[in-house]
Amino acid sequence: MSESVRLVCPAGRKYVETWAGYALVILGLVTVIVDPGHWANITLGVLLALGGIASAVHGHMIKNPVLEFDGEELRYERGDYLVEVAFRDIGSYHLLPGRIRSLGLYDRTGRPKLFPSLTSRRTARRYLPLTGITNPAKVEAFMSAVGIPPHQRSLSG
Repeated sequence: MSESVRLVCPAGRKYVETWAGYALVILGLVTVIVDPGHWANITLGVLLALGGIASAVHGHMIKNPVLEFDGEELRYERGDYLVEVAFRDIGSYHLLPGRIRSLGLYDRTGRPKLFPSLTSRRTARRYLPLTGITNPAKVEAFMSAVGIPPHQRSLSG
């Protein structure tokens, strides 16, 4: 496979912070426009607009988890955290359900692969965190396009 296959997981928190920030900026502007002659409205409007700008900027800075396959390796990136696994070392995958979905990878013998921790609280983890609103069907389609079978099928066949 010569082309790169890429899956960007949507981050709900990113959308909420960004749109809430935009709403606060608009609310601040409306507050000032309603009564621009009173100092309380101007102060409240400026504070709402500044809070909205801060929220929107922070929302734009949140990085979405990205799974990418370039022919030789599977790459997982979430902000500054980067994991690269050679394709020949991956035997199967398992999508963990839950509030925040996670992707577990297994080697060709069926043992789970270990990854460095995101927050350095633990020395290793057995899964790569995606997001809560990641569609499991899209992850399964991505893994199928890459050619990695689900964990249950790889052990029985």
